[in-house]
Amino acid sequence: MNDLIITNIKSLILPKKSEHALKGKEMDELTIIDDAMIVIKDGKMVYRGPKTEGYQASETIDAHDKIVSPALIEPHTHVVHGGSREHEMTLKRQGMDYLSILEKGGGILNTVESTRQASFDELYNKAATNITRMIQHGVLTVESKSGYGLDRDNELKQLKVSRKLEDNFPILMRHTFLGPHAIPKGKDSDVFLDEMIDLLDEAKDYADFADIFTETGVFSVEQSKKYMEAAKDKGFKVKIHADEIDPLGGLELAIDQGAISADHLVAASEAGKQQLAESDTVAVLLPGTTFYLGKNDFADARGMIDNGGAVALATDYNPGSCVTDNLQMIMAIAALKLKMTPNEIWNAVTVNAAHAIDADRGTLEVGDNANLVIWDAPNHEYIPYHYGVNHAYQVFADGKLIFERPGLMI
Repeated sequence: MNDLIITNIKSLILPKKSEHALKGKEMDELTIIDDAMIVIKDGKMVYRGPKTEGYQASETIDAHDKIVSPALIEPHTHVVHGGSREHEMTLKRQGMDYLSILEKGGGILNTVESTRQASFDELYNKAATNITRMIQHGVLTVESKSGYGLDRDNELKQLKVSRKLEDNFPILMRHTFLGPHAIPKGKDSDVFLDEMIDLLDEAKDYADFADIFTETGVFSVEQSKKYMEAAKDKGFKVKIHADEIDPLGGLELAIDQGAISADHLVAASEAGKQQLAESDTVAVLLPGTTFYLGKNDFADARGMIDNGGAVALATDYNPGSCVTDNLQMIMAIAALKLKMTPNEIWNAVTVNAAHAIDADRGTLEVGDNANLVIWDAPNHEYIPYHYGVNHAYQVFADGKLIFERPGLMI
């Protein structure tokens, strides 16, 4: 006897399982089965396909002609931090750019101070609220970065909070050490980078990846290469915040270093976008950040995909440049501003996002963990179309219902 059957599914969205992230034209390939059903036993998929009478289960859930997909993957967040920075919106409206705010002690450095002052429990409780919202919006896999400590004790504190979140929530998490996220006031960048390299041994007890912010006024390509090579020597897989503002060659460095992902890439060079196709690096694009900062130039997703590259999408949830827990909103921005097709978008928030954080998630093949969402939408194109709201109706983690949206209030 199986545990659960979900029946009366209008459309079942099935991204393709692959050893590597989907690239180029593959990103526009998406299997959709109409009038479908799902069978689950012991938290795993037993059957997914056209409606059939061949299965029995102890419980049946009627999807009421809604659509179903794998739970979403969030491959780039800064969810553990202290404080907030709503006061910076006034500076942005006055025309002050991100690097200018950073130079005045705002931006990342403001959050660093708040994070240092916050206790472990304060950080945990704040992040738990955001994780809860992410789950309610259909996300069951989350990457979480440090980077707001900029010293040994507070970087490790963030990573330990991140680990506790995974212990206490029904989600899979990946944890990233981002010690070189900014340069503390009064510190020489080379001296500080060496301190963060020295911290890699301890960070390895809590983190899966090592990341660095390669940008004007932060760390150069040469410094980033030194850090990435040291991290790989310690057994880390590496990531990079690359070419967000200026085209420094961060994407090329990521590819050269075999990074699992290169993130942001708004200013990535044409050469880098061409090289992406020949690499295993996933371009994690963060269009919500461009939107929130009020910029007109978005990452060239079309160029990356049309050249044969692999693209994933993430919120970049953080307190300064993208303050949203709603990955569905990012799907809408990707449709409107990145010119991605609905199929590409769904693959970018499931299988490709999973590859960007080395997670066996994002598909609903037989044998997969039954992490899925029932969406209150008529078809898969509707979610990026009807933006700014939550379409997740029910969320299942390993076959168990963990969230259900309240019904209509009359």
